[in-house]
Amino acid sequence: MQIIDGKTTSQKVKDEIAAEVAQIKEKGGKVPHLAAILVGHDGGSETYVAAKIKACEYVGYKSSLIRFEDDVTEAELLAKVDELNNDPDVDGFIVQLPLPKHISEEKVTDAVDYRKDVDGFHPQNVGRMSIGSPAFISATPQGIMELIERYKIETSGKHVVVIGRSNIVGRPMSILLSQKGYPGDATVTVCHSRTANLKEVCLSADIIIAAIGSPEFVKENMVKEGAVVIDVGTTRVKSDVTKSGWKLKGDVAYDEVAPKCSYITPVPGGVGPMTIASLLLNTLKAAKNEIY
Repeated sequence: MQIIDGKTTSQKVKDEIAAEVAQIKEKGGKVPHLAAILVGHDGGSETYVAAKIKACEYVGYKSSLIRFEDDVTEAELLAKVDELNNDPDVDGFIVQLPLPKHISEEKVTDAVDYRKDVDGFHPQNVGRMSIGSPAFISATPQGIMELIERYKIETSGKHVVVIGRSNIVGRPMSILLSQKGYPGDATVTVCHSRTANLKEVCLSADIIIAAIGSPEFVKENMVKEGAVVIDVGTTRVKSDVTKSGWKLKGDVAYDEVAPKCSYITPVPGGVGPMTIASLLLNTLKAAKNEIY
């Protein structure tokens, strides 16, 4: 059993980006600029955005954080999106989700210029990804693809079971792994809360991608010997053993599943760190006009 180390891999990706940014600076080129809009004070969003800013500093990017309180109007937020769309210095930007209930996430996502949509949520990027054209791919699926590639995990002809059908992880993963080329060429089954024979389907999987948002949902009796298990879940659960009183749990019952696996990602330290590394990669592609 080999642990897929997202922390070490994401560090490698960041070091590669930092080396490229240093070269850009040496040649007098434009330093990539990533901006983030943060609405309100959601704990998870605060942590994530702070990590993004720190990562930008590490690789040598310019970064901007634009804050709004919870009571910002939809019109004000859309005006800021428009401003960033038209700012030639900003290569890519993200609007941190979730947004307050009175703001339409769909409207805001659609308003972002797809050429600066480094989160890969715009319908233009999702559509291009679906047909295999160059696109900004959302950070978590791209991070998973990067891990599969760097660990040289075979996907061709393999049966991949994706548990979860979200637009951010499950659905894009199923599309990416079924496409031609590597990592791809897999036969993909998408399972969800309405799947009748979930255990049987999972037992036939060579690779399981668990993205259902339910702590320790995937048990040892759902995984065949030698399977690859990629755990996308991150749920905070109460814990007596940690100082904070909380612990991060994945969608996989790691201790019982790991001994059966050929490869497995831990939580934390698996898929999570790759998400920010992917966002940095997308920003570099945006700065270099690699996609559009």
